[in-house]
Amino acid sequence: MAIIINLDVMMAKRKIGLTELAKDVDITLANLSILKNNKAKAVRLSTLDAICKALQCQPGDILEYVETEELE
Repeated sequence: MAIIINLDVMMAKRKIGLTELAKDVDITLANLSILKNNKAKAVRLSTLDAICKALQCQPGDILEYVETEELE
């Protein structure tokens, strides 16, 4: 997938753990872990909003587009 979720990077920069962020965002540990490990297929804008608010960052700090090479 061409969209990379850098949630783990922002969490490390803000020195916040998974449990604390899950509580702040009101999301389950399992769902936050899926996001953190770049396994999510989608993310709700309301969830992204809550994460950005909790981490005091912009969506672009978390989401990154990386162009992938086409397989031949």
